[in-house]
Order: sequence, then C-alpha cells, then structure tokens
Amino acid sequence: MYAASIASPIAGSSARLSTSERITAGCLSLAAITLLSIAAWLVPSGTGMGTHTQLGIPTCTWPMTLGMPCPSCGMTTSFALAADGRFIDSARTQPFGFALAVGAAGFAVASALGALTGSRILGAVTGSVGGKFWWWMGAFALLAWGYKILVFRGLIS
Repeated sequence: MYAASIASPIAGSSARLSTSERITAGCLSLAAITLLSIAAWLVPSGTGMGTHTQLGIPTCTWPMTLGMPCPSCGMTTSFALAADGRFIDSARTQPFGFALAVGAAGFAVASALGALTGSRILGAVTGSVGGKFWWWMGAFALLAWGYKILVFRGLIS
C-alpha cells in the first residue's frame, strides 16, 4: 500500500501521508541514517578499498585472484569518506559509491520529511523515476567499475 500510494502523489490519495505511511517513511529514514552513521564510524582505508573489513566482512578475493577489483570494491570506503564530508575523495575513490552515499542522504532527508510532516516529496521524486533512469544508473555503475580498474592498475591516479 505504501509503495503504491507514495509513488503517485495524486492518484486518489490524500494530500498527506497516512499514519502507517508516515511510520514506514520514518523507518526508512532511520535505516538510511543508520547506514550513513555506520559509514561515518568507519576509518576509510588509504588504499581506496578494504574499509569493509572493519565490519567483519572478509577481504575481497578479486584483486588477488583476478588481478582487478570487483564491481563494489571501494564502495564502503567511498561511503565512509562521503559520511566524513570528504566528497572529492569519495568521488575519486569510487564514483558510483559516492553517488549512492549522496542518494542515501537525500533519501534519509526526504523520508524524514514524509514521516514528520506527511509530505509526499519522496513519492513525487521516485514516481518520476522511469526505466531510463535505471539504465543510466547501470551504465554509471559499469563506468565507475572501469574507472576503479584503471586506478587499481595505476593507469589513473
């Protein structure tokens, strides 16, 4: 119910979120804030990858076995840098990770706004996201991975 009504702010729904929708928005906001808080707590790795090991996640085997980073290498480091306000370092570490961190922050704010005021701003934004957006995001993720491979191999500094 929440996803359908928040996706279209006008389609037969009230001007404000219902109580259950506001609770859901609050929980979503808290989840995004928790993610960013954990990222802020982490110490970003100086190598641009490996920060995730502070969470008990094993070291990525791609660099050792395949000679290149995996598609998500550097994401946690990028999140940690963005959460520390080091936006340029975050974008240089993993551009897609930086975009996801900024998106998580925006999502946290929009969801909190919905929870506190009943605003349907999140639905207005997500309702306007179409299939082309996801194709562009996929292309951006692949380009960011390619960039990370070039950095890993020392072809870009």
